[in-house]
Amino acid sequence: MKISKRERNGVTILDLEGKLNIEDGAGLLRDVIRQSLATGPYNVVANLAAVSQLDSSGMGELTSAMTVLQGHGGNLKLLSLPARLRHQFESTQIITVFEHFEDEDSAVASFD
Repeated sequence: MKISKRERNGVTILDLEGKLNIEDGAGLLRDVIRQSLATGPYNVVANLAAVSQLDSSGMGELTSAMTVLQGHGGNLKLLSLPARLRHQFESTQIITVFEHFEDEDSAVASFD
């Protein structure tokens, strides 16, 4: 898992690439969210366009990150869910928990 972090209009955008699972990316995502809590901002968009694999640990980390950020007055929203990930989110009903967007402009603007 590789996570690139950038900021746009007071929103942190995390570009995730690779496997978001218990072995490769869940712990890294947790660490990046902790860093965001230390420095802000607390509004985060997770771009999942380049995520090749997602397991229950990855979904759990995304949900946990959203909860932690909301506890600090922020939120986590999802961007660019590939079809295979969208199916996983829909089949587990986790899709109803997250706001999700197809384009970055809409995702960033949703925090206004």
